[in-house]
Amino acid sequence: DEFMDLVAIAEPTPGPIAINCSTYNDNKKEKILGAVLATLGMCIPSFTIIFLISLFFNQFLSIGWVASAFKGIQVCVVFLILSAGVKMLKKMKKTPQNIIVFSVTCIGMILCTLFDVHISSVWFILAAGVLGLSIFFIKKNKAKGEKAK
Repeated sequence: DEFMDLVAIAEPTPGPIAINCSTYNDNKKEKILGAVLATLGMCIPSFTIIFLISLFFNQFLSIGWVASAFKGIQVCVVFLILSAGVKMLKKMKKTPQNIIVFSVTCIGMILCTLFDVHISSVWFILAAGVLGLSIFFIKKNKAKGEKAK
């Protein structure tokens, strides 16, 4: 029963299920400190490996067959992201706000591609977060205004 509860909580939450499970499990047993340490214990090895790979990545890509393999993988990744986006688009509620955000995102992506603009993905993530929070607070304030009437 406890394992089923663990999976039921960890499955829908964002992030890898192994991290969510360890965070939930240690939070239940050792509270906040346990959850933090379990999460760090799950993340640090992967982070370390990826960091070490990044130090030699450019040299690694200078090998012809590796560069070709990554170009093939890149096509697959684009397809996977596109297919996930289409599935999300089909399930998305067609509210004016969602349509506006979707349209602005698509137009921005197309313009960045056409004009060869290179923007760090960190900025896209931050912009999406600011936009999401803005919409949340606008809705919240609108709801408060309607309750006050």
